[in-house]
Amino acid sequence: MGRIGSRFGRVEPRRTVRAYVTGLLSGVERKNCWNLAEHAGHRGPEAMQRLLRTACWDADQVRDDVRDYVYDRLGHPDGVLIVDETGFLKKGSASVGVQRQYTGTAGRIENSQVGVFLAYASVRGRALIDRRLYLPAGAWLADSRRCQAAGVPDQAVFATKPALAGQMITAAVEAGIDAAWVAGDEVYGQDPRLRALIAGHGIGYVLAIAGNQRVSTSGGDGGVLTAAQIAAGVPAWHRYSAGAGAKGPRLYAWAWRRIDLDDSGYRWLLVRRTIATGEPAFFRCYSPTPVPLATLVRIAGTRWAIEESFQAAKGQVGLDQYQVRGWIGWHRHITLALLALAFLAVMAAESRHDEDEDVIALTVPEIRRLFTVLVMTPHRQIQEILRWSRWRRRHQHQARRSHYQRRSQR
Repeated sequence: MGRIGSRFGRVEPRRTVRAYVTGLLSGVERKNCWNLAEHAGHRGPEAMQRLLRTACWDADQVRDDVRDYVYDRLGHPDGVLIVDETGFLKKGSASVGVQRQYTGTAGRIENSQVGVFLAYASVRGRALIDRRLYLPAGAWLADSRRCQAAGVPDQAVFATKPALAGQMITAAVEAGIDAAWVAGDEVYGQDPRLRALIAGHGIGYVLAIAGNQRVSTSGGDGGVLTAAQIAAGVPAWHRYSAGAGAKGPRLYAWAWRRIDLDDSGYRWLLVRRTIATGEPAFFRCYSPTPVPLATLVRIAGTRWAIEESFQAAKGQVGLDQYQVRGWIGWHRHITLALLALAFLAVMAAESRHDEDEDVIALTVPEIRRLFTVLVMTPHRQIQEILRWSRWRRRHQHQARRSHYQRRSQR
């Protein structure tokens, strides 16, 4: 809190944001304003709601503090920036950016919001450090009245997911984040402008692509084949682990081949094959200098760190448990959730050297559990618990009555 306290001009929002983040770190089952306010001992949720909606503070400035905090504590010369998106399932049509769209969270087309995120990962740990809300062009940006109702800034313009990823990578580089690599899935690997942007920053990348993507295997105009065709003619495969999994090393067969020989730097097509089924996966790779195959394999395996971060953020600090609809509220809640996750990730990383060799290192969930039990467990009186129960039931009664009246007037 010492890092972000100066972002709040008044003592009231400083106290509220501390209570909000403390609630995100707590064992509260559903981390919305009602439950966080009850956990903090407030008489109602109004202070929490003001913090997300109308209080005077800049979520992007706090985001910058989170990014610097993660890099200060987890930074390493071989650090990796990872880009990916995640979905937030929503009902109705009023939540900013919501529409029926595919989201990996559900594995199908659902009514949802989609956020594009940037993670930082190194041998010391990993955490989410930036976020962008994806705004569909037709359903939102073409409807000025809808955007105005949701508080979307007038200067907002449509940006693809790879373009949003490029914005976050550029912002991280300009902020002094010294990363050696960028990793991402097919959504980002298929975009040539994003690949050029990363290379322009002097950073290597390992980005997944589809098997039907065409690549040049030689200089000039000749030798253009699909990634799957190149993989079929690879003469030698090498067995490497893509990192530690829950059940042991994630072993795959790997092969590589130089591509795009006319371009500057070193470019490869990296092919991964599942040992049991033979199912392939393909990656476009770039490095300003030559690197061994084992390095590209390591970066390809590091991409899963952002999936683990999403799981931790949603399961431990309520990343997806907000009840706000507007642009400002979304960015504020997400930013504070990133701060809470960064705190847990740093605490887990800095406690590992104190552990014995015969125990599993402290994880983010275990750090949160210990922090909750040892530091934050509130001692509330029975009257306070019952008062909050009555407040919730009274509010729900008023909401139900309002819904019934609205329907009867149709």
